[in-house]
Amino acid sequence: MKVLVINGSPHLHGCTDRALREVESTLASCGVDIVRVNVGNINVRGCIACGYCRQHGQCVFNDVVNTTAPLLAEAAGVVIGTPTYYAHSNGQLLAFLDRLFYSTAATPKTMKVGAAVVSSRRAGSTSAFDEINKYFTITSMPIVSSTYWNEVHGFTAADVDLDHEGLQTMRNLGRNMAFLIKAIAAAGRVPEQERGNFTSFMDGKQ
Repeated sequence: MKVLVINGSPHLHGCTDRALREVESTLASCGVDIVRVNVGNINVRGCIACGYCRQHGQCVFNDVVNTTAPLLAEAAGVVIGTPTYYAHSNGQLLAFLDRLFYSTAATPKTMKVGAAVVSSRRAGSTSAFDEINKYFTITSMPIVSSTYWNEVHGFTAADVDLDHEGLQTMRNLGRNMAFLIKAIAAAGRVPEQERGNFTSFMDGKQ
């Protein structure tokens, strides 16, 4: 069992990383393998809606999105971490996620579990938290919860070390994620998903 951890912070050893490391160590203690991808310090452009991925199975821009796609396919769960900028996620991370989720539309994601992890100095974290969770709820991915919103607070990683409740939340998140992954694997199947209906009123048809 493997979890893909995506760090959307440009600071590889900052607050978001500190929170993610707490989740990672807990998952590892539960027998779950981890693969980490750092995207916040990489130049990632946004989706241009060209449709190339629908024909070729990968994004037209051959960068970290395409190298992450097979890791997403193999993973039983995904943890996405972001700092909070102006009450939302890092724009670079959102550009990455838009392209990753859109270009991997053919990759089954049903019952892969997902968790958002957010860091902030003081506030704005819940709207960033909501942004990340929407990638999961549109792809039949159960969201992993914890004993508080999945967030830590601080201006530096050392500050996060003092956020004992935040780190406790990260550990409980890791335990809950490991439990859900194992429970879904034990079920041996995922629910059937209906496809084909696409509501659009632009053409005037009912």
